[in-house]
Amino acid sequence: MKPEPMKSEPVKPEPTFAIPAMPACQRGMSLIEVLISVLILGIGMLGIAAMQAAALRNGSNSLQQSQAVIMANAMMDAMRANSAVANAAGYDIATTCKAPKNAGSTVTSDQNWWITQMQASIGASACGAIDCTSKTPVCIVTVSWSDNTGAEPPVAVASRL
Repeated sequence: MKPEPMKSEPVKPEPTFAIPAMPACQRGMSLIEVLISVLILGIGMLGIAAMQAAALRNGSNSLQQSQAVIMANAMMDAMRANSAVANAAGYDIATTCKAPKNAGSTVTSDQNWWITQMQASIGASACGAIDCTSKTPVCIVTVSWSDNTGAEPPVAVASRL
């Protein structure tokens, strides 16, 4: 007896998905799209970096302004403690960046401390002025400095003693 031939089922070909050929005028279009999107992304990143730098710069200016207000108020408090001399214009000084020598008096001691502390907290360019008019009991304490933009924004605090 002869062995019976094996019956096999016909093999179905697997479907193939052919990518349609792009017309000649469309070739390379995806590369241009990628380059444009990378360019737009790069410009966006530069914008973000510029905004971050501006935020840091403005934060530094804000800190200096806060320190200036604190120092002006500290001098006002020192003058309130010695109001008789302050009302007689004993604390008045023109704009100065150099701390007066401590001559042993309360006034020069307060002024020396004030200018020294301003320069320590705001920067070496910090200057101050005090003006107490004798007609009204109002004193104006002004603090100025050179900030990181080169400007000299003054901070003035006026108060009755």
